[in-house]
Amino acid sequence: MQLARRAVCVVVLVSIAVVSTASHVAAQKGLTTITRLYTGADGQSHASDIQVAWKPSTLHASLSESEVVNVRAAQFLRWPAGFVWEGHPASKRQYVIIISGLGEVDVAGGRKVQLAPGRVLLAEDVTGKGHTTRVGAGEDLVMLLVPIGQEP
Repeated sequence: MQLARRAVCVVVLVSIAVVSTASHVAAQKGLTTITRLYTGADGQSHASDIQVAWKPSTLHASLSESEVVNVRAAQFLRWPAGFVWEGHPASKRQYVIIISGLGEVDVAGGRKVQLAPGRVLLAEDVTGKGHTTRVGAGEDLVMLLVPIGQEP
């Protein structure tokens, strides 16, 4: 069990390290953005960008770290090129980390969230009408799903 948890942590850390150039530049400036999908009072999915809050690391004075997030598993998911899934809520509250491929998520108000390697979503729109996910025609979309565990 301990080995499995370590493996999940390694997979999550390696996947987060895969960043696009834009994400890399933003991270170098101290900004790390996560796009949060949530269900609004209108029952529709919405998106908002949130910044990771950095603090001095307890590991080394030169490092920064975020608050710990309790996760319980990790699973890779591959969507075929050109696939469209209309009007679906998130299956559970989870981080979605894009590993490869391109796509977009459509939410209320016509906002389109672009999916590209290094993009991190916090999917919390588990009720309501949901969002639409579209995969680009050129290649499959591969993501890492990291369900968020119960808070201690």
